[in-house]
Formats: sequence, structure tokens, C-alpha cells
Amino acid sequence: EVQLVESGGGSVQTGGSLRLSCVASGFTVADYAMGWFRQDSGKNRWGVGIIDVDGETRYAPSMAGRFTISRDNAKNTLYLQMDSLEPEDTATYLCAADQRQNLGVGSWMAYWGQGTQVTVSS
Repeated sequence: EVQLVESGGGSVQTGGSLRLSCVASGFTVADYAMGWFRQDSGKNRWGVGIIDVDGETRYAPSMAGRFTISRDNAKNTLYLQMDSLEPEDTATYLCAADQRQNLGVGSWMAYWGQGTQVTVSS
């Protein structure tokens, strides 16, 4: 059974940093495209970024330069390093996985975690 479990969310002040983790089970992250999304209180969901099997990463324009996606194949875990956080980054962050490659940031993916809450205060 495919399962994705996010952790690492919390409350920070503007300019702070957080690192989110997404532990995968039931499949190997090295063989899947992995993505991060965020969802607001109205359940609107946006793509944050994606990492392909070959390690190529792509980001939404507003996150490029502040957010970094990485993957630890030995731990079967996906990460999202978030720096220079702003109140507008407040959301639930979800990780996702899909066997297809070269997806655009924000493209629907096959498997989803439940999310972890990030709150940024001014």
C-alpha cells in the first residue's frame, strides 16, 4: 500500500525557516516523480515544486529561490526546505507522488499525503 506521511510543520515568524519531510512507504521515491503542494483554508491547492527521477527540480515562480526540494533515497524520504518564509506561505503542505515524469508544477499526481500545517506570523 502506497503511503505518504508529512511532518515538520509548525509556527514561525516572518523570515524564518522550516524543513518538511515526507516519508514514503509501499514504493521507492527514487522511481517516482515527487511533488510538494500547498492548500489554503478554502481547500484551494497549488503546486510548490517537483523533483523528477533524474533529480531535476522545478518550482512555482513565487517559491523559486526560497524553497528547495530534495530527496534521500536511502531513507525513502522527500524534503522541502523553506527559507525566508512570509505570512502568505501559511498553508497545509502536502507531498505527492506519480510514476509519470516531466509533469508541470501543480499537475495532478496519483498518490497524496494528508499534509502538515505551516503558519507564518508577521
